[in-house]
Amino acid sequence: MSERTFNGTERKKVLFLTNNENTLPLYHWISERADCSLYSEPLDLSGLLMFHPDILVSYNYKYMIPGDVIEAMHGNALNLHVSYLPWNRGSSPNFWSFIENTPKGVSIHKLAQKLDKGDVVFQKELFFDENKETFSSSYDTLQKEIMELFKANWEAILNGIYTPVVHPEKGSYHSNAQLAALRGKVDFSWDETIAIVKERLNRLP
Repeated sequence: MSERTFNGTERKKVLFLTNNENTLPLYHWISERADCSLYSEPLDLSGLLMFHPDILVSYNYKYMIPGDVIEAMHGNALNLHVSYLPWNRGSSPNFWSFIENTPKGVSIHKLAQKLDKGDVVFQKELFFDENKETFSSSYDTLQKEIMELFKANWEAILNGIYTPVVHPEKGSYHSNAQLAALRGKVDFSWDETIAIVKERLNRLP
């Protein structure tokens, strides 16, 4: 777990789970402030015990995290999700938030055995101009905002000082298969404006 630095203060150990290079700026930021290890393979309990982290951070990590790993972290396992939970759990949250006209934003929540259903600890709602924004540009904004949300609350995250909010039953969930099925009917580019893509989708019979 935590190690002492030369001046006697604790340097926490963080295990950072990711499979996407766009998360690396946050990994490097954390590494300047904690003993942070990067991990991109499926994680099981034996793997967790190799690191003995104080905090587990999952950000754009494609593997399901087993229940025994979550339990072993005693509430100190967090996931970064680019949606305004409980809306748009699962895959492609940014896309579905526009298609279904649901709230948009970023959320940091505790890991739970049900995907993206852990208690929310920090959250920020965002607003976009669909006539100017593309799915790519809005996605980039969400990535920037969730990293800034994490940084702004770093001390609270480090020390576990926050009040989680239990998920209400409402919300939405989407799978990769749903997006594939939609694109099979109407293809589009992530760099087209959101308004143009929505207009095309609205013409579907």
